[in-house]
Amino acid sequence: MILEMVRANGAVSLRELARVVQTSEVTVRRDVRALEAEGLLDRRHGGAVLPGGFTRESGFPQKSHLATAEKTAVADLAAGLVEEGEAIVVGAGTTTQELARRLARVPGLTVVTNSLLVAQALAHANRVEVVMTGGTLRGSNYALVGSGAEQSLQGLRVSKAFLSGSGLTAERGLSTSNMLAASVDRALVQAAAEVVVLADHTKLGADTMFQTVPTDLITRLVTDEPPGHDDRAATELQALADQGVQIAVAGGPGGAPGPGNAGGEAGPGRQQRRDVPVPGPRRQVPGAGPGLRAAAALGDQGGGAEQRSRVADLRRR
Repeated sequence: MILEMVRANGAVSLRELARVVQTSEVTVRRDVRALEAEGLLDRRHGGAVLPGGFTRESGFPQKSHLATAEKTAVADLAAGLVEEGEAIVVGAGTTTQELARRLARVPGLTVVTNSLLVAQALAHANRVEVVMTGGTLRGSNYALVGSGAEQSLQGLRVSKAFLSGSGLTAERGLSTSNMLAASVDRALVQAAAEVVVLADHTKLGADTMFQTVPTDLITRLVTDEPPGHDDRAATELQALADQGVQIAVAGGPGGAPGPGNAGGEAGPGRQQRRDVPVPGPRRQVPGAGPGLRAAAALGDQGGGAEQRSRVADLRRR
């Protein structure tokens, strides 16, 4: 059954496998290891993919069924980072599509995107202007790519870029499996003063072929709470925090800020926002260009020990 699910979808999370076969993630993980030893599939952080998955990219139908609850939590939290009247860029992806659905409620917003799915989610939103890039349509993820997309972004300046990808590590930053998609994402980053990466815990520690955003240029990571047994994700969060990335974790009871209100009050049934800032300035990257800036980390300059303790606590959990 595990093999059938992976072959049908290209990639499947351990959580989804455990739900379908009605057993624990520990048991599924053991079975996935055995299947990998036979060369029938490849393990990836938080799931399994077809052999050769390092360079293979799943299409939208497959991605849309992976880690859906986690993507929803991440999108809920990320929407609270957008203020009324802002101009932002939003990249392609299933997580950014979820974000766009929530941004439809933010008045006065201008969204530049190369994603048909993001544009569709905002098409009927009142007082939200959508600007599409040019480019060639890439059918697997409904995104515009190529030189036309990149050239249309030249000279653009916005406050924030919201991007997702196939993997995120402290060593290489955000990465994806497709060269054309990576090139457009880099152009989106050049247009933004701050870069916000949306990545659920299954992508933490995963490394794919093409780098899109090096760690030095990531202002903030919005992710969900890793399971208690997921040491790899917790270790990666610690490493990212050590490099100055501001980390917001969705999970647990309480509430997240609503769209257009970064300091929103908690509410029942919503996700809890938990920032894990690291004090101290970010490193400036030579040649980053005017569209990029090193971001100062949030928080009290004297709170380093406290923040490290919070991240260490997340690792233990």
